[in-house]
Amino acid sequence: MCLLMTITRKINTCYKKRTFTINFKIFKMSKITEAELKGLKEQEQKKSAILHDLGILQTQTYSLNHMYVELMVEQNNLKKELEETYGKVNIDLKDGSFKIIKDDDKKDK
Repeated sequence: MCLLMTITRKINTCYKKRTFTINFKIFKMSKITEAELKGLKEQEQKKSAILHDLGILQTQTYSLNHMYVELMVEQNNLKKELEETYGKVNIDLKDGSFKIIKDDDKKDK
């Protein structure tokens, strides 16, 4: 708990023959209870752990995004190789069979 006391003092100055009033605030500090301090410390530890985990997740997200982009590049390269070998085909991923794509099929889509 913090107790606040305000003291008002008059200070006479010769600055253009004016009198100024200045307010001084004095804070008297006391301590919180041990239970309250313990609770604050626990919350601070939890907050630090959460921020740490968020940092790890951010790093993992970056790594996974990078891995995904690399996979897409590899897949596109393989598609180009297959197209050079077999021409334009639709490949069934279940059994590896393929059907040749005719130019008429492209125009209908």
